[in-house]
Amino acid sequence: MTTKTQQPEITGGRPLIPSVWMRRLTTLAPLWTLLALGIFFSLTSETFARPVNLNNILSQISTLAIFATGMTFVLLTGEIDLSIAAMASLTGMISAYLFTNLKLQEPIPLLAALATGTLLGFLSGVASTRFRIPTFMATLAMSLIAGGLTTYISKGRTINQLPDVAVFLGSGRIGGSNGFRVLVVVAAVCLLVGYIILRYTRFGRYVYMTGASKSAARLAGVNTNLIITAVLTISGFFAGLAGIVSMGRLGSALPDSIPSFLIDTIGAVVLGGTSLNGGRGGMVQTLIGLLIYGTLRNGLDNIPSIDPLLKDVITGIVLLIALVINVLLAGRAPRDKTV
Repeated sequence: MTTKTQQPEITGGRPLIPSVWMRRLTTLAPLWTLLALGIFFSLTSETFARPVNLNNILSQISTLAIFATGMTFVLLTGEIDLSIAAMASLTGMISAYLFTNLKLQEPIPLLAALATGTLLGFLSGVASTRFRIPTFMATLAMSLIAGGLTTYISKGRTINQLPDVAVFLGSGRIGGSNGFRVLVVVAAVCLLVGYIILRYTRFGRYVYMTGASKSAARLAGVNTNLIITAVLTISGFFAGLAGIVSMGRLGSALPDSIPSFLIDTIGAVVLGGTSLNGGRGGMVQTLIGLLIYGTLRNGLDNIPSIDPLLKDVITGIVLLIALVINVLLAGRAPRDKTV
């Protein structure tokens, strides 16, 4: 009797082992990037590695982390949400308007703001799935709607009288004036909740399945339209929460959105390794991407020899390189023939 010896799996005449190691290396690439940036800025700046500055980095990326929690869900399905910055501005303005002009007390302004963000996200999902409008266009239209509503409600004016809850979430500290920022805690809770949902729930598995292959997910019985609507609704909720804490941190509700929120959010999620084509990534990768983005921004500010006018250029170059790597690693997605 003869026995068969196991041979390494062959693909196209070549062993598969190198490709496995390549995938592992690319998965760890964001972590190595974070370590390299940390070491570089620690050596080139005397103030970067100080505890107070590291705490500043956490504070600087906290609002972005709330946005990024919702955006991670969306990108994992292979979709995108361009309305988060405008929705954040709208929800903050609604909360401030209800509190200042209509004299409604908490928690009504807070709940109304969160409900608005959630509803707009849901409507974006319905428009995209029901009428087969690409999420790029559906959320772009929703961005215009949210921006217009913000201008209409505010009449172009800034509101400086804010709800106490918003001020506490955005600017409050635990343990006195030198204590830990509440905003950092809120961001950490958002990322943790997102991680638990994606890692341990059936819905999380369906999100990955939808992003990996919508056609295969449909054949497996997954209602991909419902999943896409759900992730856009989740993104709207977190955009609303981010709008509230951002208003509390800035100390005012602005009549205009902050465009950098959108670019920075997508950039941070992609830098962490979440694929723009869907199906690859998660909250751990998003956290690493946020730390990379915060380290890069803060580190450039701590090197006086770098022209401040070039900092956005350098950040954009790093983001462009990350996008190129992301697309090259993702490869070409198969055409969906089940629609």
